Amino acid sequence: MTKILIADDDPDILELVNYKLVQTGYDITAVTNGADAISRAKETLPDLIILDVMMPFYSGIEVTLELRKIPEFVSIPIILLTAKSMELDTEKGFAAGASDYMTKPFSPRELATRVQAALSRN
Repeated sequence: MTKILIADDDPDILELVNYKLVQTGYDITAVTNGADAISRAKETLPDLIILDVMMPFYSGIEVTLELRKIPEFVSIPIILLTAKSMELDTEKGFAAGASDYMTKPFSPRELATRVQAALSRN
């Protein structure tokens, strides 16, 4: 089963993303901050990672930068979710190594489609 790590400090977003992706057939690990995202990613080696940009301890950008330093994570797709929609924010996300960038609010169906697309490219 495909493993996905989700990190978001908003319990409603976490629950929504978790529900949609479990419904789609993925095995989900959910955490609420950047530090836990890094440690759980190292423990579980997920097939894809979804990160909120603004989280406690480490931002999604910082988590992406940290994971991209580890050879096992170089090719794992990372999707950033954020309320930040400025062009500069998107550029920072991709420069950090994100595979995709979605702004909140978002459609759970579109997220599932982007997850599937990212996994098929990998």
